Amino acid sequence: MIELRDLTEADLPWMAEVERELFGASAWSRELIEHDYLYGLTRYRGLCVDGELVGYAVYGYDGDAFHLMNLALVPSVRGRGLSRVLMDDFLAEARREGAADAWLEVAVDNVPALALYRAYGFEDVRIRRKYYQPEGVDALVMRVELAGYQPGV
Repeated sequence: MIELRDLTEADLPWMAEVERELFGASAWSRELIEHDYLYGLTRYRGLCVDGELVGYAVYGYDGDAFHLMNLALVPSVRGRGLSRVLMDDFLAEARREGAADAWLEVAVDNVPALALYRAYGFEDVRIRRKYYQPEGVDALVMRVELAGYQPGV
């Protein structure tokens, strides 16, 4: 059974561990995650399969556009279409809020993520040089207008 839920403060250590595993030196620190969770304007959504937390998305709304800050799945569940569940949730929430568009940044060498985002209609806007530190990998800024969004692309 697949379900989405808001992450709780008790989930944050798990999230920090997954961040380190997936993103290495570019991972958000536990302190940053906890600070942002407690004081930020971001939303933390978790994805569970059979009751086990296996992924998350972090996004925020600035009153005009929705911003996807992070979308991650543990390696053992990749390739099962679960990132689409998180994307559908993110974009549905953006539409509920009345956002005109959605934005994200992704490493230029993250081929699976680029394919996912392009399948949802995200278009390349610009490159941010050496954005992912300390690796120095460039980030691609992407945007999608939400007028034509349909869940479950």
